[in-house]
Amino acid sequence: MGQFLPGVIGQLYPGVYKFHCSYQWDDGSKDIWHGTVNQVINFGSHYEVFILSRSSLRVLVGQSTSGLFACLPDFSAGCHLSALNDTFYNSEKLIHALGNVVDGMTVACAFKALESALNFNND
Repeated sequence: MGQFLPGVIGQLYPGVYKFHCSYQWDDGSKDIWHGTVNQVINFGSHYEVFILSRSSLRVLVGQSTSGLFACLPDFSAGCHLSALNDTFYNSEKLIHALGNVVDGMTVACAFKALESALNFNND
């Protein structure tokens, strides 16, 4: 695994961050898949995260007065988030925003993997 350097504006973070996802469908069947975060760019006000899994996803994640948010401009989608490690809440919001279970779960699982790497503290 690579190592992030929180707080370095414009920093392109090296390394590949691997994560796994699972989803149980209403019929009881379960899908399991893997993904990687292969690039994170810190813009100071937000991060741009590139995810490779069953599809390629570019996600902007940041903080506002209402808390964390995620935007996926390529899908014309966005939503508020809970803590990055809250895959239940975040996946519900992302699935609704994207209209796609697999992509929503993938982004939520990637955020959980990045929880300790993305710094949103105002210290």
